[in-house]
Amino acid sequence: MIYLQVNQLTKRFGAELILSNIKLEVRKQDRIAIVGRNGAGKSTLLNIITGNLSYDEGDIHQPKDVSIGYLEQHTGLDSSETIWQEMKHIFSDLLIQEKELRDMEQQMGDPELLADQEAYQQLLGNYDKKQEAFRQAGGYQYEADIKAVLTGLDFPESTWNTSISTLSGGQKTRLALGKLLLQKPDILILDEPTNHLDIQTMTWLENYLNNYSGAIIIVSHDRYFLDKTVSIVYEISRHHSTKYYGNYSKYLEKKAANYEHDLKRYEKQQEEIKRMEEFVQRNIARASTSKRAQSRQKQLEKMEVIEKPTGDEKSAHFSFTIERRSGNDVLQVNDLAFRYDTTSDFLFQDLQLSMSRGDNVALVGPNGVGKSTLLKIIVGSLTADEGTIRLGANVQISYYDQEQTQLHDKKIVLDELWDEYPNMNEKDIRTVLGNFLFTGEDVLRYVVELSGGEKARLALAKLMMEKANFLILDEPTNHLDLDSKEVLEAALTDYPGTILFVSHDRYFINKLATQILEMQPDQAQVYLGDYDYYVEKKQEEQEIIELEQNEGESESTRQQSKSDFEKDKERKKEHRKKQRRIEDIEAKIEDIESRLEEIDQQLCDPNIYQDHEKSLELTTESDELHQQMDAFLEEWETLQEEL
Repeated sequence: MIYLQVNQLTKRFGAELILSNIKLEVRKQDRIAIVGRNGAGKSTLLNIITGNLSYDEGDIHQPKDVSIGYLEQHTGLDSSETIWQEMKHIFSDLLIQEKELRDMEQQMGDPELLADQEAYQQLLGNYDKKQEAFRQAGGYQYEADIKAVLTGLDFPESTWNTSISTLSGGQKTRLALGKLLLQKPDILILDEPTNHLDIQTMTWLENYLNNYSGAIIIVSHDRYFLDKTVSIVYEISRHHSTKYYGNYSKYLEKKAANYEHDLKRYEKQQEEIKRMEEFVQRNIARASTSKRAQSRQKQLEKMEVIEKPTGDEKSAHFSFTIERRSGNDVLQVNDLAFRYDTTSDFLFQDLQLSMSRGDNVALVGPNGVGKSTLLKIIVGSLTADEGTIRLGANVQISYYDQEQTQLHDKKIVLDELWDEYPNMNEKDIRTVLGNFLFTGEDVLRYVVELSGGEKARLALAKLMMEKANFLILDEPTNHLDLDSKEVLEAALTDYPGTILFVSHDRYFINKLATQILEMQPDQAQVYLGDYDYYVEKKQEEQEIIELEQNEGESESTRQQSKSDFEKDKERKKEHRKKQRRIEDIEAKIEDIESRLEEIDQQLCDPNIYQDHEKSLELTTESDELHQQMDAFLEEWETLQEEL
C-alpha cells in the first residue's frame, strides 16, 4: 500500500530555489533515510510533507486514513503534568472505555439489577462487546507499552512521577520522541532522533524501529543508526532528489559506482562527438564525402548530449600533522577516582588506562558516567581525588571541547586563528580557513553568529594548526554534517599521533578506534578492537552470564534451553538469509535499471529506431526487464515485511 507520494515538488524561499522536482514514495513498512548537506533542504521537505510549509509546484498524494507523526529536530515536550500522566493522555480513548467497563462492573453488583435477569443478561452482553473492543484496541497492553518506551528511553520507574517542567531540554526531547512512538502513526517522521541519546538508548531505538509496523522516514547524521534502520536512501543534492536501495553504506557504494558509470558514459559520448565533428570538418567541403558529412552533422544535431556528472559538492579538506614525535609511552592512568565534592559519591573509581603511540582509544558508556570529566582531568582543567596520571616523553596535547569554550564569541573568524599565529601571513590564514569552507566574507563574520556546524569546523581548524601528537577529542562529530564527518574520519585515520576520544557516533568509533574503554558506574574495562568487536564481546559476555545462571537448572530445562537456542539460531540464520536475498535483489534491480537506461539511449538513436527488427528486439527486452523488475520489487517488499 502506498502511504505517500511526492511528485515534481518545487520549493522556493523568495527568489532562492531550495527544492526542485523532488520525487518521493512511501509504502507500508518502508524504512527511508533522507540525507544531504546541512542546508540542502531536508527539514524543509519534512515540513512540506507534514503540512507545516507550503510548496510552489508539484503534488503530494496522501490517503485520508493515513496518519503522520513528526518529531522536529529542535523540539521538546512542554507540559506541567508528570511523565506518567502525560504518556497516559495518549490513550485517552482507552481510558474512557476503561471507565465505562468499571462502571458496568459496578452495575453488575447492584442487587436490583440482579433481580431483573433480562436487564442483567443485556448488561452482560454489552459488557462482553465493550471488553472485546477494549482488548482489540490495546486496552490491556497500553500501560506495558508506556513502561517499555520510558524504560528504553532511559526514564527509570523512579522518575515517572516527576513533573516534565523540571526536566532538562534533552530529557524533554526524549519524552517527545517517546510520546510519538506510543501514538504509532502510519508514517513516523524523525528529524535527528538520536540527539540527546546515549549509545545504549540508540540501540534500543534501533530495535524498536526495526519492529515498527508502519513506515518510517528518518533524517539523521548518525550513519551507524541509518545502517541499522533504513533500506532506502533519498539523497537531496543541488535541489534534486536521487533514490538508492539499501542502507547508508550501500548508498555510498552505489553513489560512487553511479558517478564512475555516468562519467564513463559522458567521456565516451564526448569522444564520439569529437570524432564526428572532426569527420564533418574534414569532409563537408569534399564533393565525394559531403553527403556522409551532412548525415553525421544531422546525427550530431539530434544527439541528446549527456551532461557531465557533477560529483560531490565542495567539501572541507584538511589533514592533521605533528610537529614532533612522542615517545612510545603516551599516557598512564592508575587508580583514578573523582567526585565533585566531598559529600557526593564518586563518579568513578579505580580507573586504569594505558596508551602507546599510535593508539586510538574511544571512551563509551552511558550519559553521566564521567567520560568528558575524565578527559578534563587528563588535560588539567579538573583535578582527580585519587590516583595518578603520567604523560610520556615529548607528548603534546591538543584538546577539542564539545562545548567549544576555546572559541571567542566577540572575535571574527579570521582573528580567531590569526591571534593565535600572528606571524603568519593573512593569505595563509585565509587558505587554512578556506580548507574548512570559510571563504570570502565568511572570515569576517563574528564567531557568535556561526551555526553549530561552522563553530565545529572552526574549532577543528584551530586543532589542526597546533600540530600536537596527542589529540583528546570530546564529541568531535557533533554538529557536523555527514560529508564533514567523513572528511574528519579520513584526516584522523591518516593522523600519525595518538587519539583519545569520546563519541556517540558508532560509525565514527568503528572507523577510528583501535581500543574501546567502556566506563560504567561501578567499573571500567578495555576491549582491544573496533566498535563492532566491542559489541560482539559484550554479547559473548552476556551469553556466558546467562549460561552460568542456567547451570543450576534440571537436565530437561537445559535441554529446553538448548532447543530454544537452536531455534533462535535457526531464526537468525533465516533472518541473515533473507537479508542477503534483499541485498541480492537490490543489486539485480540496479543492474536492470542500468540496462533499461542503456536501452532507452539506444532507442533514441536514429540508426536503431529506424531499424524495425533491432527496435522490436530492444522493446521486447525492455518489457521483459520491466516484468522482472516488478517481480523483484514484489519479492523485496515481501521480504522487508517478513523482516
